[in-house]
Amino acid sequence: MSGARRLSRELALQVLFQREFAPSADINSNLNAFRESFAASDEVWDYTRELLAGVDQNFKEIDALIQKSSAHWSLPRMALVDRNIMRIAVFEAKFAAEPLPPAVAINEAVEISKKFGTNDSPAFVNGILDQIVKQ
Repeated sequence: MSGARRLSRELALQVLFQREFAPSADINSNLNAFRESFAASDEVWDYTRELLAGVDQNFKEIDALIQKSSAHWSLPRMALVDRNIMRIAVFEAKFAAEPLPPAVAINEAVEISKKFGTNDSPAFVNGILDQIVKQ
């Protein structure tokens, strides 16, 4: 299950990243385009859709939490990958119907940032998410 969830998070990250370049694009259309390119189980796609819908529905609140917890970085200055990894983690820890334990959400975000981000991403993502959890 955790491998499926990790893949769902990675796919959601890629859809959110793509949306940064076409903000008015429909999230479901973007997801459907990814479904044509990536083979995954229905379980993976269902959780990916849940993550995307959750981030989309709570977007302003999620971004406000990230901004409030990043003393020296405005959202536009943050790397697109890092920002979207944190959006997924904040949704899972704070807004999901069945929230993840904060340590799990942070760990998943850090692991994904190691794969998709820069060398500085894991520490950056961890630091901001840790601040959000402490609030």
